[in-house]
Amino acid sequence: MNIEGAPGWMPTYLVPFFTLSYPIDRPTDSDSFHSSNYYATGLLDGCLIITCIAIMAVLRDVFRIFCMEPFAHWYLTRRQTYEPLKDVANGSVEDAPLMNGNGFTIEKSDVLRKKRREERFVSRSVLRFAEQGWSMVYYTVQWAYGLYIHSKLPTAPFNPSKVWLGYPHIPLAAPLKLYYLTQTAFYMHQVLILNAEARRKDHWQMMTHHVITIILMVLSYFYNFTRVGSLIMVLMDYCDIFLPLAKMFRYLSLPTICDATFTWFLLSWFITRHVLFILVIKSTYSDASTLIPFIWAPENNHYWTYQIWMGFLTMLISLQFIQMIWFGMICNVAWRVISGQNAEDTRSDDEGDTSSQPDDNTENLIRTSPRLKKRR
Repeated sequence: MNIEGAPGWMPTYLVPFFTLSYPIDRPTDSDSFHSSNYYATGLLDGCLIITCIAIMAVLRDVFRIFCMEPFAHWYLTRRQTYEPLKDVANGSVEDAPLMNGNGFTIEKSDVLRKKRREERFVSRSVLRFAEQGWSMVYYTVQWAYGLYIHSKLPTAPFNPSKVWLGYPHIPLAAPLKLYYLTQTAFYMHQVLILNAEARRKDHWQMMTHHVITIILMVLSYFYNFTRVGSLIMVLMDYCDIFLPLAKMFRYLSLPTICDATFTWFLLSWFITRHVLFILVIKSTYSDASTLIPFIWAPENNHYWTYQIWMGFLTMLISLQFIQMIWFGMICNVAWRVISGQNAEDTRSDDEGDTSSQPDDNTENLIRTSPRLKKRR
């Protein structure tokens, strides 16, 4: 418990929820973060993870409701020109015909249906824009933070063997420990979000991915493999910035920018998750088994056996297998872009039930509406 690092007014039982636990003397032979405080690991670290999950839940809703939703609603409705449906032709709406600009009579029910479809389209787009906005902001911040972590560590994405040198990597510098705990909290928070919101097409793939990721992060944290874990996280986070950004442009009806962003996402996904990540898997297979002796010595913080090695390797390969399935879906979207259609993510954009279909039809209707074309 970090009593010295907590404010004097804070009750003792709250200290682990708001500070990094297990402070320890700074090692004299550290190869990174020479001026940072250092910490050991333990079960009390779960208290800070709980706090981070609660903070992320609050930040997500505040950011979504007070920032992203108002902006998206303003942008999508700033040029709407709904015709008034009252006092038409000095009579009631029920018995009054409506006329379009060419002099043709339009049934009131058609106008009402079109208005309701536009409203559903706007409502759905605003909600989805806000959800993706939070993801884009989070991944941008955490990727930048992860990049800072790696600027201080003697590691390199094109030479993953360095992440094994000097094992066990304990104690942990404060920035690295905070990075690991906040990332773990985020994926736990994502599991809660997946089960709280409407299920999407790839619910079980996403759930499997998050569960494997959490297991890997927790085990690598307590088994002192935080450097390879940090490298994997910074590789994964980069392309996750651009997928929600592309969706945001799509919900704002900006197809050209959406397609360009999606193309960059596709390239970054392939490089980070199917080139650099495979290098990490290869290094886990070849370098980790030769640079680190298979010894179980908890008294020396050395947790490395053949079984643990095979367990880590199996979970990393499982993640790669899931990502290959997703990449196939992404390539399908890319083919539609090349064929002249707009980018639409089939991986996780729409729910798996049929309730989303009317909204998709509405989107096509709105895009081809003569009234909207006139406004644009």
